[in-house]
Amino acid sequence: MEEAISLQELFKIIKKRFVLTISIFVLATTLAGIVSYYYLTPIFQASTQILINQKESEQNQFNSQDIDTNLQLINTYNVIIKSPVILSKVIDNLNLKTTPDLLYKQITVNSEQNSQVVNVSVQDPDLQQAIDIANMTAEVFQEEVKTLMNVDNVNILSLAVYTKDTQPVKPNSLLNVAIAGIIGLIIGIGITFIMEYLNTSIKTEQDVEELLRLPILGLISPISNKYLNKSHESKNPNRRRRAKNLV
Repeated sequence: MEEAISLQELFKIIKKRFVLTISIFVLATTLAGIVSYYYLTPIFQASTQILINQKESEQNQFNSQDIDTNLQLINTYNVIIKSPVILSKVIDNLNLKTTPDLLYKQITVNSEQNSQVVNVSVQDPDLQQAIDIANMTAEVFQEEVKTLMNVDNVNILSLAVYTKDTQPVKPNSLLNVAIAGIIGLIIGIGITFIMEYLNTSIKTEQDVEELLRLPILGLISPISNKYLNKSHESKNPNRRRRAKNLV
């Protein structure tokens, strides 16, 4: 029973300052939408796929050790692709105004489990530049791995291609607005409870009982204004007669 009353009280508190909570919610979502759509720079992504081939001799005698060796080789390739040796040549070939450390943060290299295909993804505010960096990274790696690893088993499976319908991967405006809305609701409800907690005025008989720590012996019911007016007129009949005469 106490839990039900507590929940009712909580809803009453929220309902009392419902306008405040909704105002903070609308303000948070509006600010998030404006910042996401008009102030944050859109980031585009371009991806290139590289295929790591096996030698014919390894294909004829394929076993679990070959799988482990192949996976270790791909992991090594993933590190080499983002190494300064590769990225420095990419910067020189494309005349980029950046450094290998900054370019390193733009590139993501990954491969599916037990797959010989390596994905090279590049994020940049300029879609065409992201495409150029992804393709150039794959080309430079294909040439340099021959010297670095003394192997020739890397082929470019697919290059990044420019399309007009490409949408930016960041920022996710809808997600930002949704998160801002949730945070706004939490802040609004939090402020509501804080204001209620800081409000020490006595509003109910329960407040009196808790404050004085004494039992309540009786209550005075509220008297309506109509009853007070009738009572006042009945006690002053002369005033009522004067009013009639004036009319």
